[in-house]
Amino acid sequence: MHRIAESKALPGFRLWVRFSDGRTGEIDLSDLVGQGVFASWNDPAEFERVYVDAASGTVAWPGGIDLCPDSLYEDLEASSLGQAVTV
Repeated sequence: MHRIAESKALPGFRLWVRFSDGRTGEIDLSDLVGQGVFASWNDPAEFERVYVDAASGTVAWPGGIDLCPDSLYEDLEASSLGQAVTV
């Protein structure tokens, strides 16, 4: 299982992540904005409240929102040289 060590919200609902193995990259999450549990992201300030949940090793937001770290890792791995990808 992959674990996220650090993350940072970027403009345009993009997320920079660093995994525990050192892999880094940007992920475009803009396609999730406004959908279901991601409705709170209609306010960009809510998206910027991202943090790394120490227990699960993934990115999370207040209100119980989190994303699977393995899926995020695979998305970065599938992109060339860790460039930005859309989830």
